Amino acid sequence: MLPLKEKDKPIVQKLLSAGCCARCVLRFCCVTIQAAYRQAQHETLEELKAFITEKESNVSQTSTYEHNKSQDAALSETVEDPPCKRAKLVPTLTVQSEAGSAAVVTLRNVESHIAETVKAQNYMFDTMVLSVSLPAQLCVREHSCWLHVKKEVREKGLVLDRDDVIQVKEAFKWVMQGLVTKELGSVAVVSKSPFEVGVEFTHPETESDCHFLAKSCPDCFKPTKNKQSVFTRMAVVKALEKISDARFLQHYPSPPLEPSSSCTPQDIQCLHMSVFIAGRYNKFCRSLPQTPWVIDGERRMESSVEELIAAPILSAFRADGFNFSSSGREDVDVRTLGNGRPFAMELLNPHRSRFSKEEMKQLQETINESSDKVRVRDLQIVTREAMSRMKEGEEEKTKTYTALVWTQKAIEKEDITFINDIKDLTLDQKTPLRVLHRRTLAIRQRVIHSMNARYVDSHHFYLGLKTQAGTYIKEFVHGDFGRTKPNLCQLLKTDTDILELDVESVDVDWPPPIPE
Repeated sequence: MLPLKEKDKPIVQKLLSAGCCARCVLRFCCVTIQAAYRQAQHETLEELKAFITEKESNVSQTSTYEHNKSQDAALSETVEDPPCKRAKLVPTLTVQSEAGSAAVVTLRNVESHIAETVKAQNYMFDTMVLSVSLPAQLCVREHSCWLHVKKEVREKGLVLDRDDVIQVKEAFKWVMQGLVTKELGSVAVVSKSPFEVGVEFTHPETESDCHFLAKSCPDCFKPTKNKQSVFTRMAVVKALEKISDARFLQHYPSPPLEPSSSCTPQDIQCLHMSVFIAGRYNKFCRSLPQTPWVIDGERRMESSVEELIAAPILSAFRADGFNFSSSGREDVDVRTLGNGRPFAMELLNPHRSRFSKEEMKQLQETINESSDKVRVRDLQIVTREAMSRMKEGEEEKTKTYTALVWTQKAIEKEDITFINDIKDLTLDQKTPLRVLHRRTLAIRQRVIHSMNARYVDSHHFYLGLKTQAGTYIKEFVHGDFGRTKPNLCQLLKTDTDILELDVESVDVDWPPPIPE
């Protein structure tokens, strides 16, 4: 028997006589036992009819629901029951309140449709969240039913608040989760999971049900750029909160008219939360940009560090796209040596999300074997929260460089030895001319912590630098027409230029090293 009480009888009678579906009757009676909603619709309807004809009164009909409860208990081992939410936005199975028969049709084969869509997209997952989007006009029909019930509640002196009515989305999920689990082979439908399946329902027959609200509450319906219709769920809810009961009933029947068709799933979309990959890369080529180099719509280089790394990872995780970031960036003609530069990738909607350490190591080897221009190390899956560590205090981190410097004036070894004694040299660097098109004009202070010079010949020497991150090394060497002060030209009292530059180390302690 259903978990109903004597006080529920007038509500059940009122709703059944209005053509409300059996499951929505349970919602308006605030039934929270999920097994009641999973029971076949026709069985529930028969029990409701029997309940209102019973002569007993003031006796709680707490059910002998042991069979269904045992089924619930068994199901809960694999399916997590979502929390019972009270309906503040009051949607309802009035895809049904609209019709007793419509509810049965609405639920028929939906679980098969969902399962077929999920299987076709070939995701790998253990659990899933079922997300439901219902037509906005459902709120209007729910409101109409509520007014119908409210009148009966007041006449009988019963206590029932609109927020006590069980939300239709919850009732729908309670019905569907076991069915979908069965269709997908015991995959648990839970309240929190990285994999989400969204089902959007439409009901063309009742689309005009909302239109009278636009005249009564015009300020609630404002066109937005990304919405095809002004009758969004939130706009309708806002209008229903604002309109008086009397005005509502002037424009809309209570109870609502019974439709001839049911809601249908218009769209089923699958989405997996992003997966985050981190590592460090070396770049050995002086003609390879970090990211695709496109100017005025024309590609200037055939590849990039980003693409060489991302292609094998995208393929392995079967992701729809990615976002690439790194701890700083090197110019196209600069190599990155040493233990490499930290980088991270956000993989968008990956169809596969879990890899063992061995599989990640193999993926790293695949990247390294695909090109001699880049090499990756410490490749690993990280959390979203860990991603921020790469950028934390980035400007306080240090970086080490080696530059091959040319001097206009002939030099001897003794002319450059003083460079080794310079410590914590503060530079004022006006935004370099070469990046002025993409960076704001400003003067930035940066520190060169130490330098060392290694003589090559009368016009060349190697300059080693340990600097604050964000220092423009090329501009320090040639001066950038005086936009960096002091600069190497001033220190050596001759024009200097940079011929080659290598990043020797990026002192960011992330991601954690992985033993070879």
